[in-house]
Amino acid sequence: MVRACNTIYREDTMTSRRRSTLRAAGLLALLLAAGSGHAAGDPAGIWLTETGESKVRLARCGGGYCGTLVSAAGKGLDTNNPDPALRTRSVVGVQIVNAPNASGDGYAGTLYNPKDGKTYSGTLKMTGPNTVVVSGCVMSVFCKSQTWKRAN
Repeated sequence: MVRACNTIYREDTMTSRRRSTLRAAGLLALLLAAGSGHAAGDPAGIWLTETGESKVRLARCGGGYCGTLVSAAGKGLDTNNPDPALRTRSVVGVQIVNAPNASGDGYAGTLYNPKDGKTYSGTLKMTGPNTVVVSGCVMSVFCKSQTWKRAN
């Protein structure tokens, strides 16, 4: 009888240890997956636009991200701005992405295009650790997208 109790006790102890080990391994795997997904899905940093003419710094803004031009080709003036007083300013330092709202698998807000001086409803979405797709729409029907590549 004592032998049977010892066997049951050893089996219960081994089962309990296995469960604890499996729980710890599962928790570790979950934490690692969450950590790596967050790092790969963080658009903060400097991005080269699709044409390669400009660089945009994306940074946290509200619950999403905002983007400011850090370099532009040519004179880089905001000549098409609807406000005549702003047409002689440099576009470097101008916020062109304002996507402070998490939306599905990306962020939503507005995009300013210095080439035509217009602001569009838009989205920002990570498509890989070094690529982000920026889409701007008119009347939520006519949309254009650009794929930017991480510059840093």
